[in-house]
Amino acid sequence: MSDHLTHVDAMLIPADGRPPKIVSLMTSRADTGQASPTRLPHPEVHMDFVADTLGPDAWKFVLVEALDGMTKKFANPYILFYPTVSRDSMAFPINKCIQEFQGLAFREEYAWRGNVVVSKYCPKGPDDHPFSSLQEVAISDFPVLKNYLMTHGLPKA
Repeated sequence: MSDHLTHVDAMLIPADGRPPKIVSLMTSRADTGQASPTRLPHPEVHMDFVADTLGPDAWKFVLVEALDGMTKKFANPYILFYPTVSRDSMAFPINKCIQEFQGLAFREEYAWRGNVVVSKYCPKGPDDHPFSSLQEVAISDFPVLKNYLMTHGLPKA
């Protein structure tokens, strides 16, 4: 496998209401000047209408380390990537799939917008960056993600 471009299986939750599916999340080497370089994911490849020329400045991420009521964190927590800068400066469409999960609890002001890309990571230490240890996601992870998304809106900046 090339040291420059690698990939992991990730889950795409499309904004248009299609069911989630597994996609290939590409990562590239990001030399940060530290002893061990980190990997930079490229979820923007799967995000419609994102300002793809901005790279990582066009999206943000949320770490999901546990579900509400859990007393221990996941061994391999989830990382959800979502778009923040569109190429035409318009708002991203509300993610209909996630809106459907939330049902009557849906609130537009906290709506997830655009395509959401999900991966996992394996924390190796307190200073380890999630991008350095991305892990494969399977469709079997979907119920856990659905549980989280049913009760959590998009974080406000």
